Amino acid sequence: MSADVSRRDFARLAGAALGAAAGAKSTAAAENETAASADRHAPAPFPKGFLWGTATSSYQIEGAVDEDGRGKSIWDIFSHTPGKIEDGSTGDRANEHYHRYKEDVALIKALGVKAYRFSIAWPRMFPDGSGQPNPKGLDFYNRLVDELLANGIEPYATLYHWDLPQVLQDRVGGWRSSDTSKAFADYAAYVAARLTDRVKTIFTVNEVGRFVNFGYGWGIDAPGPKLPAAQLNQARHHVALAHGFAVQAIRASGRAGTRVGAAENIAACVPAIATPENIRAAEIATRELNAGFLGVVLEGKYTDGFLAYAGADAPKFTPEELKIIGTPNDFVGLNIYAPQYYVTASDRASGFRVLPFPASFPHMNSEWLRVGPEVIYWAPRLAAKIWNIETIYISENGTSSEDKISADGQVYDLDRIMFLRNYLTQMQRAIAEGVPIRGYFLWSLMDNFEWIFGYGKRFGVYRVDFETQARVPKLSAAFYRDVVARNAIGV
Repeated sequence: MSADVSRRDFARLAGAALGAAAGAKSTAAAENETAASADRHAPAPFPKGFLWGTATSSYQIEGAVDEDGRGKSIWDIFSHTPGKIEDGSTGDRANEHYHRYKEDVALIKALGVKAYRFSIAWPRMFPDGSGQPNPKGLDFYNRLVDELLANGIEPYATLYHWDLPQVLQDRVGGWRSSDTSKAFADYAAYVAARLTDRVKTIFTVNEVGRFVNFGYGWGIDAPGPKLPAAQLNQARHHVALAHGFAVQAIRASGRAGTRVGAAENIAACVPAIATPENIRAAEIATRELNAGFLGVVLEGKYTDGFLAYAGADAPKFTPEELKIIGTPNDFVGLNIYAPQYYVTASDRASGFRVLPFPASFPHMNSEWLRVGPEVIYWAPRLAAKIWNIETIYISENGTSSEDKISADGQVYDLDRIMFLRNYLTQMQRAIAEGVPIRGYFLWSLMDNFEWIFGYGKRFGVYRVDFETQARVPKLSAAFYRDVVARNAIGV
């Protein structure tokens, strides 16, 4: 700071002090002026009726894996395989949500949110994947839905959050077979017929880009085989087919007006520099890098670029399958955490260039979770334009944190608050520019079984002691409660 600036600042402060001493301003007036100044710099409020929610998934929280007729899932088998889970844990017990759901609904209510996105465990409903349903499985979700509604919380159900019945994996190879797609349709029809009198919104599948690539391509997630490219692309096609079948089944078997769509971890592309040519490159990249699921679902066809790149490894399909896959959706859910690609324009045939991440790029407690708040602005904006989407939900967004317990017993997760504040500000920017984001589901309600990381990564705004099962709100819970109450981001 220069000497001139320092003198001006000193004069201003001295003048304010003298004025206060002389009684020029009352304390109340000064406070009002401060508040008005804060309001001038605060982000605009979110639209009236904007949907605030939180989210979980069945295998990550329910536990009770051997109770009331539930069958085995691929994650039950995978998590018990030595060396697959970082801390050697499983989801056998998890958060005991199956027995503590009323306590957990109270946690949701305390946040002030009006929506809860949960997933239904397919093997709890159909222990053998298909055939005879398990009435006790349905009973649990009936109780959960009724408890949510009794507390003024709207249920948003997800049919598939990765816990495929192991029987289908053993019998037909899981998503390697279209038999699984057809079994999923029957499961979707059963759920729709019995829950859509109260559940008005259903997500079919969650994060195809994760569970197909990690589970079938690289063997990192369940079920674990590493498939060659052709079989991997075919498996993804079968998931897209399952989604299309499910959309049709829900509309045929559910109550009129039931809304249905998918939740995908979109391959999020951000223009490195927001020039017109780079924005256009990001549009092209978003369409092509999401062609294997989002693109075919929303366009009813695979892009020429996707098919050319896949070559002989492209999935085999029929025109009738594409018609089923392209059945119109009521909304699109986007799970957005980190920018996956920064791109610039290129003279190459693709029209875009993916840039390498420098080693110094900042990340959160999870190393994969690079901090790029602008991604929640660009990804929905580009998706809405490319596919003419009218309703988008941010179906997941959040971060892990160290979540160390302080001497006073509290968790001051300031890094999570920083993350959320910046991402929500960018989301508000998108909405203010007309991007059709209608709701936001914070991931996650509480710490849980974080897949291959076990219990070592904590994403919740409630801390869970997995020995005692005690739930304690973190500081981020207070932050999110304030955002929801104001329908705005405080300064």
